[in-house]
Order: sequence, then C-alpha cells, then structure tokens
Amino acid sequence: MVEAHQTQSELPNLVSFLAEAVGKSTHLGEQVILWQNVIFSLLIVFIISLIAYLASRKPKMIPGKLQNAIELVVGGLDDFVCGILGKQGRRYTPFIGTLFIYILFMNLSGIIPFLKSPTASWSTTLGLAFCVFVYVQYAAFKELGFLGYLDHMLGKPRGILAFSVFIPLMMFILHIVSELVRPLSLSLRLRSNIWGDDLLLAVLAGFGPAGIPLLVFSMLLAILAAVVQAVVFSLLTTIYFSLVLTHEEV
Repeated sequence: MVEAHQTQSELPNLVSFLAEAVGKSTHLGEQVILWQNVIFSLLIVFIISLIAYLASRKPKMIPGKLQNAIELVVGGLDDFVCGILGKQGRRYTPFIGTLFIYILFMNLSGIIPFLKSPTASWSTTLGLAFCVFVYVQYAAFKELGFLGYLDHMLGKPRGILAFSVFIPLMMFILHIVSELVRPLSLSLRLRSNIWGDDLLLAVLAGFGPAGIPLLVFSMLLAILAAVVQAVVFSLLTTIYFSLVLTHEEV
C-alpha cells in the first residue's frame, strides 16, 4: 500500500512510461512498476561503473580532467574515513567510499527529468543498511575474535558490578537491541528525507508555470539534502566501524 501510494505521488519517469506503453493493468506492466527501484538502482550502477572504467582504463602520470576528478574524490573519501578510523581504516575506504558515491548518485537521480531516486523507497535503503550491518558485524568478529566480540557486547563492566550477572546481561541485551535498531534508523532516515524531497518536487511541478520559482528553489534544496544525506549515511557507517575498531585499543 505504501509503495502504491508513493507511485501515485511521484513524477513520471522512464519506467512508468514503459509501464504505460505495455499497460499497467497487465502482468508485465505490474512487474515493471514493482521492479522500478531495482531498475534505476542497476542503471546507476552501470553509470558509476562506466565512469570508473573511463577514468581508469588509461591512467596517466599527468591526469586528464576525468582522472583528476576521480582521484580527488577517492583521495577525499580516504582522508574522510582515515580521519575517523586512523590508518587501519584504509581497508574500509573502498566499501564506505563506494557506499557514499552510490547513495549520492541515487539521491540526485530523482532531480533529473524522467529518472527516479531509488533511495526514496525503503526497500532500497533497508538493503543498504543491512549490508552495513552485516559488514560491521563481520569486521567486529574479525578484529576482536569471538571472545573479544562477546566482551564488547557485555560492555566491559568495571568495579564490583563486574562480578554480578545482572549488569553484564543487561548490557548485552542493550547492545543487541542497539545493533538491531541501527539498520532501521539508518534506512528510515535516508528514505524519509529523499522521499519527502521527491514528493515536494512532484507537488510543486503540479502547479504548472506558477510553481516554477518554488520548484527551482526546492530543487536546489533537494541537491543539498541529497549530498547531506549521503554524507550522514557514510559518516554513521564509519562511526559504527570505529566503535568496533577503537574498542580493541581500550
């Protein structure tokens, strides 16, 4: 029901035009609408992959404009991650950097005519947040080991409370709940902001020529929000890794 209401409240896009062409009431048309977020997600994967290929196929000592731009982005992302995680965080730069670029492109795609932001759908953002959750847990086990991970979840109680069973058990339950809540909060924050911006643009576009000034202003705000939300998602992901990595040094 949510996805159906969302589809009615958004601007038309290439996939919706395709569904109209084959007939929305047909099985094929329903499947096209159902999978439109996946289609746009894969389209953005193709665009990013093409840009990466063109920038790296013939690397030069004196880089061209595209290679230089990509190197600036990669260097900036590496500084961002390592600035929080330290030198050991470089191993996580490819994941966090790719996550940032992918989310940024998906956020911005809704501003381009006849495209759509896949991140306006909770199914997309929940999938991204689940990937973060799994990788963070994997990194925790790899860095801390099973006993170290268990000690991390118990919260390292100090003093006389460390000899009780109640406090470590309570901390363990709280850590489990917080770990499970993170994917929900991470995905809902991104989805809600992008969906709200796309909905506002769709409403203003319905005003016709009279709504153009507000539409342009809202598009500028939507671009800013798209960048901010990509940064927030990547920053929180980096912090989740830092909670695991710095715990090892305490």
